[in-house]
Amino acid sequence: MWYVIQVAAGKEEQILAMIKKYGVQKYLKECFSPRYEHRRKYLGQWRQEQAVLFPGYIFVISDQVEELYQSLKHIPELTKILGVGEKWTPMTREDIEIVEVLAGRERVVRFSEGYIVGTQVIVLSGPLQGMEGSIKRIDRHKRKAYLEIPMFGRVLNAQVGLEIVEKK
Repeated sequence: MWYVIQVAAGKEEQILAMIKKYGVQKYLKECFSPRYEHRRKYLGQWRQEQAVLFPGYIFVISDQVEELYQSLKHIPELTKILGVGEKWTPMTREDIEIVEVLAGRERVVRFSEGYIVGTQVIVLSGPLQGMEGSIKRIDRHKRKAYLEIPMFGRVLNAQVGLEIVEKK
């Protein structure tokens, strides 16, 4: 089952390191914070970088939920585990599919390419293909698409790399 831990935004890598340090991994199949590729211009050169896809969230996959929950209590700076009361609520199949389609097995959203016809975005390649309806805004200068994705019973905002190769 997949679960979500809410942490302070910007502390995802630090919390992942603490999970390893405190030995919580024995109750996990996987623990990750999905990332996305984007391009940034430095000194006239475009460079590829990675950033956190969902700031403030860490995803865990575990079959030993109760043991995991008890061991996570020892980690400082852990804010909350998404669920109802003291019970964790597993992610829905739809939420898991969104993460898997976007981030794949490597848990990194690769760069997408597309073009614009009028006000419509057509994605030619990459994980955004077929998710054009989630794109709410594009910044062609920064080569980013801003998405609204329904997850965890709320709408999350995310940004991913998108190169617009043509505008018709």
